Amino acid sequence: MPKVEQPSFPDYTVSILQFGAKSDGITLNTKAINDAIKAANAKGGGKVVIPEGLWLTGPIELLSNVNLYTEKNALVLFTGDFNAYPIIKTSFEGLETRRCQSPISARNAENIAITGHGIFDGSGDSWRPVKKGKLTAGQWDELVKSGGVVDNSVWYPTAGSLKGALTCKEFNNPEGIETEEEWNEIRPWLRPVLLNIVKSKKVLLQGVTFKNSPSWCLHPLSCEHITINQVKVFNPWYSQNGDALDLESCNNALIINNIFDAGDDAICIKSEKDEDGRKRGEPCQNVIVKNNTVLHGHGGFVVGSEMSGGVKNIYVTDCTFLGTDVGLRFKSTRGRGGVVENIHIHNIHMIDIPHEPLLFDLFYGGKGAGEDTEEELEGRMKANVPPVTVETPSFRNIHISDVICKGSGRAMFFNGLPEMPIKNVTVKNVTISDAKEGIVISQAEGVTLENIRIETQGNTLKVNNAKELNVEGKVYSNIDAKGKTLDF
Repeated sequence: MPKVEQPSFPDYTVSILQFGAKSDGITLNTKAINDAIKAANAKGGGKVVIPEGLWLTGPIELLSNVNLYTEKNALVLFTGDFNAYPIIKTSFEGLETRRCQSPISARNAENIAITGHGIFDGSGDSWRPVKKGKLTAGQWDELVKSGGVVDNSVWYPTAGSLKGALTCKEFNNPEGIETEEEWNEIRPWLRPVLLNIVKSKKVLLQGVTFKNSPSWCLHPLSCEHITINQVKVFNPWYSQNGDALDLESCNNALIINNIFDAGDDAICIKSEKDEDGRKRGEPCQNVIVKNNTVLHGHGGFVVGSEMSGGVKNIYVTDCTFLGTDVGLRFKSTRGRGGVVENIHIHNIHMIDIPHEPLLFDLFYGGKGAGEDTEEELEGRMKANVPPVTVETPSFRNIHISDVICKGSGRAMFFNGLPEMPIKNVTVKNVTISDAKEGIVISQAEGVTLENIRIETQGNTLKVNNAKELNVEGKVYSNIDAKGKTLDF
């Protein structure tokens, strides 16, 4: 991959104080902050300083050649007033839709940065629904007493939020909403991502903290030359769609030296969804993910499930996952299409992974690991096998080495499609201790397991519908649907 280009800025500095900003936690500083950004942009670029203090604001829009710099002890708090965020056309979960404008956004910009030492708080608790099962009884009672409405053991902050949820047949994008009045009624449901940077070049996020996002936290989309370095992301573990980072259809990226604590997937690589993604045809490619720590999340490093534009040339190394539901998570489903290939993962350390340290799931149903019932998964797997078309996802040429995990559920699970098996995956030099189950491989071709140590009770490797399986140098040309249990 080419060297990731870094932004550069003229030697010009303004403070938001020069534009009337007040650090009292009461004054809404939306205009002052954006006026400072516009002024720096008009001068040809420079640094906009947010000083120490508590700054209440609405949406901030970054412009070309501007570095938004936060001093130590600067806290930027985005208002919980839904009406401060206009409803705009955007992309969410891989589909073209409408959502509220993000607290921080940029579009078609070049040479932009958010740097320094400050904190950006998205006031996500004002927006997010909460599932009863994710809270203690006392926490749930306090939440219900605070207001909002409850439906099917899910708390919604407003009736409009619940109405918006009821319009969604799949995932979180409303259907059947036509008039502006209808859109405004469900505005509280149209939870924005905290940071949305679209079609921009030479982007830098460095040193700052992002927390409490209404939906996903960081969402660069269709960007080139993006660096995320020494950033911290903190979302409550119960936060719905509380992904830390969703890098979508970006080209040339560095994700390095960060700490992520997510309510959903942590480091996630995407490229739009289904027909929308295939039409756009923008793969996420040429990405280095290095020296990152994940404290919580549905997955530590994740590809999918929106990967219809393709994902390729990804290098992940020297990362630590502590208590993520899954460690390395690859997911998709029929209808997506797209090709995931040339993924290299090396030197990963994990502890206390309740499900799989390594998971390939091509029957993904939209839920977190462990939330599907066996009946739901079996129902999807028993569906009639369709022919291979542009809607068939493909995962191939994935190489994983030097992984250590202590404490897990099932050690590994490969679950490909009958019409498109997972192909050419090598797993080398892996030790998984204190695992509750061994390895399951289904619908795979050309999988190589070399120098694998799994400490668990009973049989360690169950295989069905696999071809050219190489286990510690022994090749099994064809294992049919009846399956075989192997010891190694």
